Amino acid sequence: MSVTIVGSQLGDEGKGGVVDIYGEEADVVVRYQGGDNAGHTVVLGDETYKLSLVPSGAIRGTVGVLGNGCVINPETLFDELDTLRDRGLDPTVRVAARAHVIMPYHRVIDGIEEEAKADLAAGTTKRGIGPTYEDKAGRRGIRIGDLVDPDVLRDRLEYVVPQKRALASDVFDVEPDETFNVDHLYETYRAYGERLADEGMVVNCADFLASRLDDGDNVMFEGAQGTALDIDYGVYPYVTSSNPTAGGVAVGAGVSPAVVADGDVIGIVKAYLSRVGTGPLPTELGGVEGQTPDYDANEGGDDEELATYIRDEGGEYGTVTGRPRRVGWLDMPMLRHAARTSGFTGIVVNHVDTLAGLDEVKVGHSYTMTTRDGETRTLETMPPTTEQWGRCEATLRTFEGWPDVDWQAVADAGWDGLPDAARTYLTYVSDELDVPIYAVGVGPGREETVVLTDPFA
Repeated sequence: MSVTIVGSQLGDEGKGGVVDIYGEEADVVVRYQGGDNAGHTVVLGDETYKLSLVPSGAIRGTVGVLGNGCVINPETLFDELDTLRDRGLDPTVRVAARAHVIMPYHRVIDGIEEEAKADLAAGTTKRGIGPTYEDKAGRRGIRIGDLVDPDVLRDRLEYVVPQKRALASDVFDVEPDETFNVDHLYETYRAYGERLADEGMVVNCADFLASRLDDGDNVMFEGAQGTALDIDYGVYPYVTSSNPTAGGVAVGAGVSPAVVADGDVIGIVKAYLSRVGTGPLPTELGGVEGQTPDYDANEGGDDEELATYIRDEGGEYGTVTGRPRRVGWLDMPMLRHAARTSGFTGIVVNHVDTLAGLDEVKVGHSYTMTTRDGETRTLETMPPTTEQWGRCEATLRTFEGWPDVDWQAVADAGWDGLPDAARTYLTYVSDELDVPIYAVGVGPGREETVVLTDPFA
């Protein structure tokens, strides 16, 4: 049986915590796209685990798989594994032989290109994700399977490194260092390959997962980022370089689309909106310098104070980068787009406790878009281009706020323990998306969740 976890917004929805909650019944947890730009936080008792590459299920002791749709930085992978082992865990991780490797020159080029893009910069973590996917599409990438074959690794490096050295020096006027040295890279990444081989980590992902599914194992697919950051269905060009939507599972893990369709697809929703990076955000409150277009700190007023409050209460700072996230009210057109694109069978709504204590809570129910010729249109879902999205204003609905209560007691009591106003808010979201609520997050810990449905049952 399969369960797919998809971010329904702009990332940071709490997917890692959901994987941890449902992961007790999962035998295998698979990351199907992204790299170490995706921060997942898992809280277990007094312990907090921040992961950027290792699948969140590792905290539960399940087998973690990094699928061929991922891009892998071996240094990050082994640092995280060693850290988890030092903390008393014993993670089992397998890596697809077809997954592409993030090389040091990818990170260098990522930073240079991001600065050169100016207003079109996507707000990347500068970890080499985009350039690695570019090389994958350009058929000049290096894959995990190449690291365990020294002759192939040498051939690949001798082909691609001179190209990268010329790009750095001739186009970007950067003096090449050991980052662009074939011999240095060969020795470093051959050593990574030896460790991968010694620990038996490299697998044919498609065969591995097919075998586990045939044996009746429960498999969970874990997406990184969110739907509005999908390279095809997101706010292009302010997007990631892969497909976080449910359709990315088939190509990113090597399973049939029927495997996804036969299981649950759970959309993870934050009770408000947040993101790191630039581009439009119709429900934004206040703004963040360097990210919000045309930001002016003097114009924020009450919205600026409210944004700061939500940001601090929700810990809205990037897991990987530490950058403050932009925050805004829940965006229903974005959620409708996500539910349709991935075919949600249910949703989990997190951070309900973060909004507690506000007199009122608002939702962007629809958009009013002004066309270039001055006409206005009402939209129930996101338009296909970011330029159109930038001409949208959110039509807000106001809900009564709910008090700050003992959220652990709420989690113990279940749905009926939630404040009436919070249940009204959640029911609205469920009705608009025409899918049931599987769980409600009312705190950062595993136990601080109102679980209504077990997708593996």
